[in-house]
Amino acid sequence: MSSEKIRADSYFRFCLDKKMMTFAKEMTVLQQANQLLVIMKRAEKAQLLQWVVRDLGDAAPGIESNPDVCGGSPCIVRTRIPVWVLEQARRLGTCEADLLRCYPSLRAEDLTNAWAYVRSHQAEIEQQIRENEED
Repeated sequence: MSSEKIRADSYFRFCLDKKMMTFAKEMTVLQQANQLLVIMKRAEKAQLLQWVVRDLGDAAPGIESNPDVCGGSPCIVRTRIPVWVLEQARRLGTCEADLLRCYPSLRAEDLTNAWAYVRSHQAEIEQQIRENEED
């Protein structure tokens, strides 16, 4: 692919993104989602669907609570990393890339599972953060 073709493609994407941002202000969330679906690849749609199903369900794949591990706090499977620790780090501005670097046993999917768990168990996570801030 020539460099001119690549530049033209990049410019087209920039213009499309700018146009989408302008229209986004005038559209509802569902309308925006519909617009994004049109330009998404099949694999991206499949990933989005997985996130929606997880968010709607109360299941917490990849998260487990064991009374003998971390005081029973929900943790990422295969680790002793409590979900509340990851959420508190995120609130303090730690990006996902840094979390993955700091915790080499974590995978990106683990963070997706943790954020879904936080959304569906907000009160529990808030309480755990408060309790551990007092220590």
